[in-house]
Amino acid sequence: MSAVPAAPPPVSAEAGQGLLFVPPRARPAWRLIPARVVAMCVVELQKLRHDRTELYTRAIQPALWLVIFGETFNRLNVIPTGGIPYRDYLAPGIIAQSTMFIAIFYGIHIIWERDSGVLTKLLVTPTPRAALVTGKAFAAGVKAMVQALVVLVIAALLGVTLTWQPLRLVGMLAVVVLGSAFFSCLSMTIAGIARTRDRLLGIGQAITMPLFFASNALYPTASMPSWLQVISAINPLSYEVSALRGLLLGTPTNLPLDFAVLVVAAALGIAAASALLGRLAR
Repeated sequence: MSAVPAAPPPVSAEAGQGLLFVPPRARPAWRLIPARVVAMCVVELQKLRHDRTELYTRAIQPALWLVIFGETFNRLNVIPTGGIPYRDYLAPGIIAQSTMFIAIFYGIHIIWERDSGVLTKLLVTPTPRAALVTGKAFAAGVKAMVQALVVLVIAALLGVTLTWQPLRLVGMLAVVVLGSAFFSCLSMTIAGIARTRDRLLGIGQAITMPLFFASNALYPTASMPSWLQVISAINPLSYEVSALRGLLLGTPTNLPLDFAVLVVAAALGIAAASALLGRLAR
């Protein structure tokens, strides 16, 4: 006859209770940050899927810029564009502008989360603040990416000549995400300083158009006065527009420099917003 297997040693009640109080192992930051980014990007896509009203209404302004402003200055032929039709020259600038307008007011979401208690709950979790800010920054980038594709389709329907090479389109989306990540972090930084929706709206409206006009979105940098050229040289929007023109129109540009500036700007924005996130929650 086979031997009866021995029974497992009994576990004391104290030992069983001790297992219940063992905290879960903390995940390293290199795994936590991508997970947070993916989760918040999925949330933004779900919002767009359930309510597309904002997407439709935000498509009106870029269409007006391309139809009215672009066609008028295309006929006047007063802005040097290097032989490119002005409406084609304008299209990448309008893509950058429309995505910036989405990201620059993203701090309102943070203030709403503070008022509803969501932000406090997020801050007491083991997730680092940099991971929270990075997730929200790239979630804004995903929202802006959808907007950029909508403007791209509108431009194509209006007869704008743009490239449709897959690699260049992927590069365009990467540029839009990086630019939107910076501007959303700028908005969250301002939210940490202003701390109220009204103040954030006022500051956002005050800086949006100067950022737009102090870039090369509407006209070449060489056509600007010298003092405006200095501002344009430190404006991340100028590098975003240059990269978009190089990718979509094939105009000469320094793509490595454009990407490097956008990456550094996004990293600095994440650091600044992370430092002020706790102040906003108080």
